[in-house]
Amino acid sequence: MDELANPTGPRKESSINNHCREFMKMIKDIQVTLRDKIKSSCEYRPFEKCDYSSRISNEICCNKLEYMLSQLDAVKQTIDEYQASI
Repeated sequence: MDELANPTGPRKESSINNHCREFMKMIKDIQVTLRDKIKSSCEYRPFEKCDYSSRISNEICCNKLEYMLSQLDAVKQTIDEYQASI
């Protein structure tokens, strides 16, 4: 703006450089935005990142182990009761 107020008028070279700088900054901003959009869209894989099935499998395995432990405890208790009665 200072150059426009200059009585001799703006220098063409400086004005062109400023416009080129602004243009290149806008291009860079567009590239950054596009890169971020592409990156986020590539990372969006709802079924690949979903851990529902593995989480459910783990819960089922844990439930099975808890059941087996309770059954083994019951067997041990029965054996102990049998040996105590002899």
